[in-house]
Amino acid sequence: MTLPEDFVRMMHEQYDADTADSLCHALCDTEPEVSIRLNPRKGKTLSIENLDVEACPWCPDAYYLHERPAFTFDPLLHAGAYYVQEASSMYVSQLLRHHFPVSGPSAALDLCAAPGGKSTLLASLLPQGSILVSNEPMPKRAQVLAENMQKWTRTAEGEYPVRSVVTQNYPTDFVEFTDSFDLLLTDVPCSGEGMFRKDEVAVQDWSLENVDLCWRRQREILQGIWHVLKPGGLLIYSTCTFNHFEDEDNVRWICESLGGMLLEERHFMPGRDRGEGFYCAAIQSVPRDEEQLPSLGVSSDELKSLEAKLRTLHVLPQAFSVEPDMPRIELTYSQALSYLRREAVRVPAPRGMVLLCYKGYVLGPGKCVGNRINNLYPEQWRIRTTYTTPFSLGEL
Repeated sequence: MTLPEDFVRMMHEQYDADTADSLCHALCDTEPEVSIRLNPRKGKTLSIENLDVEACPWCPDAYYLHERPAFTFDPLLHAGAYYVQEASSMYVSQLLRHHFPVSGPSAALDLCAAPGGKSTLLASLLPQGSILVSNEPMPKRAQVLAENMQKWTRTAEGEYPVRSVVTQNYPTDFVEFTDSFDLLLTDVPCSGEGMFRKDEVAVQDWSLENVDLCWRRQREILQGIWHVLKPGGLLIYSTCTFNHFEDEDNVRWICESLGGMLLEERHFMPGRDRGEGFYCAAIQSVPRDEEQLPSLGVSSDELKSLEAKLRTLHVLPQAFSVEPDMPRIELTYSQALSYLRREAVRVPAPRGMVLLCYKGYVLGPGKCVGNRINNLYPEQWRIRTTYTTPFSLGEL
C-alpha cells in the first residue's frame, strides 16, 4: 500500500519524526489485529482457558486472537455470545470506568452507533435498569445495528437488563431531548485514516479537502446535539483518525464553545498500540450556573418523560421476542448453521413455539408442527452464503 503524500506530510507536521515514521511503516507493512469481546450478561461464559488468546489490557472480557477465523460460521457469534470489535475502540470501557461514576439507572445516547460495537459495549457496562438509545440515520446500517443490539442485550431468559432502543434518525431530530441523557457517545463520521490497514477505499478517498470537510461537519454535529446532554453529563467523542484537526482541535473547540471540561484523551496508533487508529476523549458538560450541581441518573418519572420523547423518533422494532416458558431445543453445529440459513430443521420438539439453541445460547424461534420445525429466524439476519468454513469459538 502507498500512502497519500499529503497524509505522510501531515503526520510529520503534527507528530515527531519517530512517531510519524513508525505509524506510516505500520500502516503499510503490518497486518491488523483481531480482537473479540465476550458478553458478560448472557448467563453463560465462554471458556477461553484453552484458547490461544491474549487479554486486552484496557477492556474486561476482551481478547486478541492470533489469527482471524471465519466468524460468519460460528453460531455463538450469531447468538450474541461475543462481538468482534477493534481493540482500540474498546478503550471507551476505560473512559466509562474512570469518568462515569453512576451506580443506578442512567440514560445514554450513542448518536452514530452502527454497526454496534460501542453500543454493545455500553450495554454491558451501564447499570441495570438503564436505557440506551442507539441511533443510526442510514437505513441499511440501522438494520444491522438493530440486529446486533437485539442479539447482544437479550439474556438467556429473554430479559433486557439494559433497555435497548434503536432509532433511525438524524441528529437534528433530537430537538426535543434537551438535558435528557447522562451519557452521550459521538463516534462522528471522519476521514477514516485509522482504517487504512483494513480498507483500501479509505486510502483512495483520503484527501486534505476531505479532512477539512470532516472537521467542519463534526463541529456541526456536536453543535446540534450538545443540548441533549445533562449538566455534568459525560460526552465521549471519538474518531478513527490521526490528524489533530478532527481530534484535539475539535475537542478544544467543544470545551471552549459548548461548555465542556476535558477529562482525558488518548490516541491509538498502529506501530505503538495493538489496534487500529482511534482517538477518544472524555468531556464533562459544565453546569450552566454554579447552583446547578450535576445529578446524574434517571428517576422513574424521567424515564417516562424520555419514553414519551422517543415516540417522536423512528424506532426500529424487535425482530422477535423470547418468552421464559418457551421450550429450548439444543442443536448440533450443522443444525445450527442450517437454522441460521433459514433452512429446514428436523429435530424432536414439542408442538408449538420453541427456541433453537446452540451450546445453551438462544439463536432464535421456531414453530414445531409435528415432524418439522418451521424456521422463524428473521430473513434479514440469515447467513446468505452456502460456503462453510467450520468454526466455533467454543471449540478452538
